[in-house]
Amino acid sequence: MIPDLACVVAMTSLLSTAGPKIVFNCTPDNDLYATLLRSHVECPFFATPTEAIDRAEPGSAVLVLADGYPDRQTRIDPAVFERATKKELTLYVEYPEAVPGLRIAPPTKAVWERLIISREGLGDLLPPMRILGLHDGRYVVTTASDPILVLARVAGFDTAVWGLPEERFPILFERPERKLIISTTKLSGFISGRFAPAGEWASLWEQLLARLDPGFKGVSLTTTPLVRPSYGRDDPLPEDVERQVLRRAAEWYFNSRLLIHPSREAAVHDLLRQGKEEVILPSADSPVGDGSCGILEGYASTIQHDGNQNQRLPLRSDCHAESAMCLALDWSLNRSARSKAVAENLLNYVLFTSEFCRGVRGDPKHPAFGLVAWGAVAPAWRVANYGDDDARVIQGAILAAACLESDRWNPSITRALLANLRTTGTLGFRGSRIDIPQLERLGWKHFHDAQTINFAPHYEAALWACYLWAYARTQDREFLDKAKTAIRMTMQAYPDRWLWQNDTERARMLLTLAWLVRVEDTGEHRAWLKRMADDLLAHQDPCGAIPVRLGVRGSGHFLAPTRNEEYGTREVPLIQENGNPVSDQLYTTGFALLALHEAAVATGDSFYKQAEDRLAAFLCRIQIQSKQFPYLDGAWFRAFDYGRWDYWSGSGDIGWGAWCVEAGWGQAWATAALALRIKNTSMWEMTKGLDIARHLGPVRRQMAENEGGPWAKGK
Repeated sequence: MIPDLACVVAMTSLLSTAGPKIVFNCTPDNDLYATLLRSHVECPFFATPTEAIDRAEPGSAVLVLADGYPDRQTRIDPAVFERATKKELTLYVEYPEAVPGLRIAPPTKAVWERLIISREGLGDLLPPMRILGLHDGRYVVTTASDPILVLARVAGFDTAVWGLPEERFPILFERPERKLIISTTKLSGFISGRFAPAGEWASLWEQLLARLDPGFKGVSLTTTPLVRPSYGRDDPLPEDVERQVLRRAAEWYFNSRLLIHPSREAAVHDLLRQGKEEVILPSADSPVGDGSCGILEGYASTIQHDGNQNQRLPLRSDCHAESAMCLALDWSLNRSARSKAVAENLLNYVLFTSEFCRGVRGDPKHPAFGLVAWGAVAPAWRVANYGDDDARVIQGAILAAACLESDRWNPSITRALLANLRTTGTLGFRGSRIDIPQLERLGWKHFHDAQTINFAPHYEAALWACYLWAYARTQDREFLDKAKTAIRMTMQAYPDRWLWQNDTERARMLLTLAWLVRVEDTGEHRAWLKRMADDLLAHQDPCGAIPVRLGVRGSGHFLAPTRNEEYGTREVPLIQENGNPVSDQLYTTGFALLALHEAAVATGDSFYKQAEDRLAAFLCRIQIQSKQFPYLDGAWFRAFDYGRWDYWSGSGDIGWGAWCVEAGWGQAWATAALALRIKNTSMWEMTKGLDIARHLGPVRRQMAENEGGPWAKGK
């Protein structure tokens, strides 16, 4: 593993012989000062700007760092500035309250804005228009000509491709007549604030130190982030690495602070009713829930000034079932009694005790009977019924139930299967979303009889996989016929008529095609599977990563911003253009690993197994490692830049940016796939013993209490 160091710095012989001439006004734990101190470079520091400037040698440099940030600005008496000028000191000041000759407005907070290099002179790694991440930046507003760094809302992966907007704010600039370098924010907190990318921030400080003192030219400053990948690109992996990764992934659920404790439940529900979606992280000593009150969605991409992240509040049905699945697999492999208990509680919560399956969805007379709500408590989430989310509830539940060796959830699983089936049209497409008001106005039979067509595997393919699984266990032809019809039409429409035409859709379709081979192993079905895998893997990197690839412009809403103003206003991909070296662990990687695993076992073809092995090793390497932030350790961020080997990408997605962590979705399926690999089995085989056939009749008789027409309350 990468060593657990806050930072490691290598200094050249030039610096060691000449000696630094920089004096600091800061606390000894300031990131920049600590970086130099740990490298045995002795730079004196003093408690006040006055003392630092008085003690500095004439002609040297003084750094006045913002250790009161963000609550307190840096205060320097005007007379002290004059003394610095008389001593011909080069003065660097962060987050100032006042500077002679400058009008400075009170601090404001960046939201979607990012840092941009705005002029030449910072080296090859930092050309003009290079973007840097300054998380939760607080900055004072002023004016400056020809700034070095500006803050602005810009689109782009690591380059402001649409240039700088008119509204931009100077962050770093020089006043050469006074030998001043002013930073309107705290740049020296680049480690504790988790500024990104790490390599570019190290380079920025190399350049700034050299400007302050030519004796620093040639310094190579290397930082180790507080939150980082578990292994380097070329590090040897332990033989049992996948078992280690799985154990850490399971432990993450208990360390994440997402499991809701009864003492916190009322407050969470109150915030959800208000429409809130984020909340500040609870303290480390807060009690951990046992799953009986549910689990929050995950962590927002927003990183605070101290490196912490906000939690995402929504109670999502898919995340509950998928979290239960991961913990049930931990029980199956490692016999963790705690994991078993929490897995059971989470399944009970999503299928029995919460409102996900209660209310109108638990009323046989209602057209929504058997469906699983997208979310609970929050009004906007309660009404929604996404087919792909219901499918992942079903898939998570069947794998968890198989691990827990219990049939208590089978009736609920059967209801969810049949409820989605009867709202799927004659051609096998359900559409992206059917909400409660639509069902009440039109009745379920309207959707059952419709000739819906929706070439969108992100929304449809997971349900087809569920239907194929259900057919294999019940021999009910409606499951098979609808799935086969839709799959054939979708493959005939591939790729030109697909909604997004990207690898997120291919990864979802791949699992469905692998399970189609399980049901009907024909040459045509194997050819479809191979074609989908070939296209998914066409750009797989030697490190194992599957890069994000954009679809054809105009084919869906999942497109890169076309102007700066779009950044942070809708759901967008992590990249700006194909070729940006980023993998997506929320939408693609975990789903691809499971699908490749199922395809390899279904076909026995080494092609799938080799690609699966490369992808599994990649996921093992990039699992989050952090002692400073244990609630992130063992998880996966959405974005990973495998060129920089760092957590970086564009982060303009309105809900799920680069540094978000989801309790379910891709992270959960990566965990599940690794567990299945360790157990030397497949999801298809492991769940074959679940008996849902005996529940079809009773559930259908319940559903017959609603004949399918418009809903009349009290009917």
